[in-house]
Amino acid sequence: MFKLLKTAFQTKDIRNRIFFTLSMLIVFRIGTHVTVPGVDAGAIKNLATTGLFSLLNTFGGGALSQYSIFALGVSPYITASIVVQLLQMDIIPKFTEWSKQGDVGRRKLNQTTKYMAVVLAFLQSIGISIGFNQLSNLGLIRDPGLSTYLTIALIMTAGSMFVIFIGDSITQHGIGNGTSLIIFSGIVARIPSDLVTFYQDRFVDAGDQLTTNIIFAAALLVAIIMLVIFVVFIQQAERRIPIQYSKRATGSNQAAHLPLKINSAGVIPVIFASSFMMTPQTILGFFAASSSETTWYTVLNTIFNFREPIGAVIYTILIVVFTYFYALIQINPEKMAENLQRSGAYIPSVRPGRETEDYITGMLMRLSTVGAVFLGLIALLPIVASSLWNLPDTLALGGTSLLIVVGVALDTARQIEGRLVKRNYQGFIQ
Repeated sequence: MFKLLKTAFQTKDIRNRIFFTLSMLIVFRIGTHVTVPGVDAGAIKNLATTGLFSLLNTFGGGALSQYSIFALGVSPYITASIVVQLLQMDIIPKFTEWSKQGDVGRRKLNQTTKYMAVVLAFLQSIGISIGFNQLSNLGLIRDPGLSTYLTIALIMTAGSMFVIFIGDSITQHGIGNGTSLIIFSGIVARIPSDLVTFYQDRFVDAGDQLTTNIIFAAALLVAIIMLVIFVVFIQQAERRIPIQYSKRATGSNQAAHLPLKINSAGVIPVIFASSFMMTPQTILGFFAASSSETTWYTVLNTIFNFREPIGAVIYTILIVVFTYFYALIQINPEKMAENLQRSGAYIPSVRPGRETEDYITGMLMRLSTVGAVFLGLIALLPIVASSLWNLPDTLALGGTSLLIVVGVALDTARQIEGRLVKRNYQGFIQ
């Protein structure tokens, strides 16, 4: 890792991209401390135990705890991306047509996603402002009223779109996926404060339980290290399908392999599932004042709270479903079979064309089953542990945060390696 970073900083183009990425992340971190006008950020500290607050705070990079202009983070954009990708599955013919038009279609879909993100950000900002103001006993919004809520919504919507702009800029001119790096930076930035909170809860005025807490902290540290090793191992694991090139294509029977990752979807299913859990809770925020004591509100609030057993199960099921869904989007078996046939390659004992497509689809489904179980298990275990030992929500979301941090770090490292290889290759050609 250190050798990779050393080589990267010795290369001017990659060094400039890294510095650009860091500068954009610094701008984002500064914005997370700018509180929205007309809001008492101190009142929101009472909401730290709610599931929606923890999820939004994670995806806002800790900005929600300050109720800053960047409080929504990239969550509206992620939710809009889910909707647009679902609509491409032969639901809206125009979207399906755009998805097959290459770069031009992708630009149209991306523009549609951003327009939808603006609408979602506006509705989400009004929903959480009304809902959190009711939950904080009318202490969050200093002068609650229609004009105040609209002003806050406009400011937070503009802030969210600026965060999306930062993410796009990082993707185009920096290193790594900008949206994922914004979430990554927020999670990493919260680690020191989470450690301080854990220390105060477990060691300050611990009394007779000091020895027990030390043992518990040591065991927790070992568990986290082992979990990180396990996550890295699975994220890097792949199944290599042997392929051969015909003599007509290469002049000889050349053997190669087609790598398929066990978890080809990466951390996207976790991000999608988390965003999906936020949307119903945001809508419920509109009814917090008038229906908080009704049965339907209580039931729905329980169902979409990941700290509750049924909410945790739904959260895990969503991760599994999105793993299969995104794996098929990330690796299109039909296009892969076509590319193999065009290049004169084939899988031994499998006919080119339709049979190759079915073979790759079946293999992808089997690998995604392992990947889905892995992601669901990692996301669910900390939630169960948090409920059993009454740990804070930040640790309950530890599985989700760990998957995002490790996945984004590995993906960024791969991009740096890819740019180094590309540069060396170009230098060799010249």
